[in-house]
Amino acid sequence: MTADRHGHPMSHTGPEAVAPYEQALDDLLFFRPRVAESARSVLDIAPRSVMGQVLAAYLGVLGTEEKDAAVAREGLGRFRSGLDTEGLTPRERMHLAAATAWLDGDLHGAGTILGEIGIAFPRDALALFAGHQHDFLTGDAQRLRDRIGGALDAWPHDDPHQGPLLGMYAFGLEESGHYAHAEEVGLAALDRHPGDVWGIHGVVHTYEMRGRFTDGIRFLDARKEDWASGSLLTVHNWWHYALYTLESGDTDRVLEIYDAALHHEGSAGVAMELLDAAALLWRLYLAEGEQSARWARLADAWESRDDGPYYAFNDAHAVMAYVGAGRISRAERLVQEREDWLVGEPTVDNRAMTAVIGLPVCRALIAYGRRDHARAVDLLLPVRHRLHEFGGSHAQRDAIQRTLVEAALRAGRTELARTLLSERSRLRPLCPYNWSAKARLEERFGDPARAAAARERAVAQASGRA
Repeated sequence: MTADRHGHPMSHTGPEAVAPYEQALDDLLFFRPRVAESARSVLDIAPRSVMGQVLAAYLGVLGTEEKDAAVAREGLGRFRSGLDTEGLTPRERMHLAAATAWLDGDLHGAGTILGEIGIAFPRDALALFAGHQHDFLTGDAQRLRDRIGGALDAWPHDDPHQGPLLGMYAFGLEESGHYAHAEEVGLAALDRHPGDVWGIHGVVHTYEMRGRFTDGIRFLDARKEDWASGSLLTVHNWWHYALYTLESGDTDRVLEIYDAALHHEGSAGVAMELLDAAALLWRLYLAEGEQSARWARLADAWESRDDGPYYAFNDAHAVMAYVGAGRISRAERLVQEREDWLVGEPTVDNRAMTAVIGLPVCRALIAYGRRDHARAVDLLLPVRHRLHEFGGSHAQRDAIQRTLVEAALRAGRTELARTLLSERSRLRPLCPYNWSAKARLEERFGDPARAAAARERAVAQASGRA
């Protein structure tokens, strides 16, 4: 039986398929677009390769694309039909179980099994990568950190894949609030591999959460050749660049980035990219910016996907697009479709994600679009501390947190708005949005002197003077 470079046996994988498998794994760790082609090449050579089949299955779920997952589920089902699992290694059986659970909608079951693989086989890069992405998609910040942290001691410094693991660990540290340590670890990952776009992404998040948007712009500018094109994370890192630029107050530049990188005629139309576009435009919508043409194109892209109830986090961003485009009836239809789906009592984990978080958020976004700000507050307030349960990062979910702030301001819920802004400004004192919102609150309901001070602080931060 052949083995991978870490000595893990690989059933039904001849020596000629090991190198292509290692290449596909490397492409996955570094978010190269050719990873799908690389994975297919493994199965072209060794169609019964268990790890080749498992890799293909994970690729079917990691992008949160319902249609890709359906194809992967059918493919893995055919492979498993008549397969003698008794002849496989324990690691391979665990991977098959994890992939099957994920494809069947049991996200948390898949995450648990992947964690067991990480304990038994801490140098299984595929299990660690899939588990890390699982933790991100389910919003589990502690596991996002500890799944990788628990395995790192098993990896020698000279292993070429220790670098991307450090990049993953940086993101887990950041989402857990360890911003300085996350920056340090992320930069160490980039010392190993400057083109590690997930490592770049981890460092970028640390600047976002600390309000260091001028440092973030300088960091991304200095490394533009490493991240700005040619990766599966290109659009997302441009989204981060646009968030920094938005904080600086340069809306024209934000829209240039949107049109050139986030959504345009050549965009792939995949969910992960469309939600970045929606999240950016929604921030402009909250600021009452007029973007009707962009909203219309984005809403068309979401509608053309005709997504079923697969991932509640995507649903919320589709609703943002429909509301932004003035298609309230389409947004309400999506909500009704999800409500009808819940009646059937599906057993998948997306059921709870939809019922508990997704639908209240979608309804709140619709209420906000109808200018029923009081209802938007009433819907978002009970779930604001549970938003992580339907996935994403702190930076991504902040679009929803800001919606609550803006709804409270517009509904005249003065004390709630003050409380929310007090929380935000103490967690992120270097955030121009927080201070400009405070200024608006005081201008309408409070002390003119405090309003002027908050406005001055917001302007100073946006200009990089504070």
